Amino acid sequence: MSEQDDTKCIPDGPSNAFVHFIGPNPITSFNAVSKMPSIDRTAFIGPFSSVIGDVTMGANVFVAPNVSIRADEGTPFFIGCGSNLQDGVILHGLKDGRVVVQGREYSIYIDRNVSCAHGAIVHGPCRLGSGVFIGFHAIVFDASIGDNCFVSTKAMVTGGVVVPPGRFVPPGVIIDTQQLVDALPLVTDAQRGFAAEVLHVNQEFPKAYGKMTSSAVCSCGMFCSRQRDLRSYWKRN
Repeated sequence: MSEQDDTKCIPDGPSNAFVHFIGPNPITSFNAVSKMPSIDRTAFIGPFSSVIGDVTMGANVFVAPNVSIRADEGTPFFIGCGSNLQDGVILHGLKDGRVVVQGREYSIYIDRNVSCAHGAIVHGPCRLGSGVFIGFHAIVFDASIGDNCFVSTKAMVTGGVVVPPGRFVPPGVIIDTQQLVDALPLVTDAQRGFAAEVLHVNQEFPKAYGKMTSSAVCSCGMFCSRQRDLRSYWKRN
């Protein structure tokens, strides 16, 4: 990636191809332009994760291990400052589907301070508003989720629905009509507190992991060598 813009580039940390893959999308019949991701230096990309194509990633984003962010069909993707994608999260989009945010089209738009928990699938076209929580193995596809919503474990939101801000999607339900959306309850204080705590924990990880990888990670991405550096790190901290 070009480093003409110092605030938007591949983040610090391991760069071996087996650690994580950050690269352009391939040229295809439905996408004639190949683009590299634009990733803020303060973001952290975990081992064995992929970021492919026209993906814009803001400051202090945490991408855990084994995450797939693949803007090779639907494109572009946007991931806002302070958001986190936990282990096993998948981002992909249909080639013809788009959402419009502030006059611009996106396949996937994830606003600020969003948490996508382990194993969640976010498939474009879709938009996640600021402060949204997506639970374990939940699916969001062809939907717009308003600010501060809470989508529970194994729930599915789809069908082109628009979920207003502050709604709670219970575990395991399928929300695929606007009538079902209209019946959703409001997020409780307990659910709001849980989402805030998850966000707080994950927002500490980019800096913390970045500090470790600056001197103590093997080129394979694992803590398997340079033990002197690791012991030095642990003694200092």
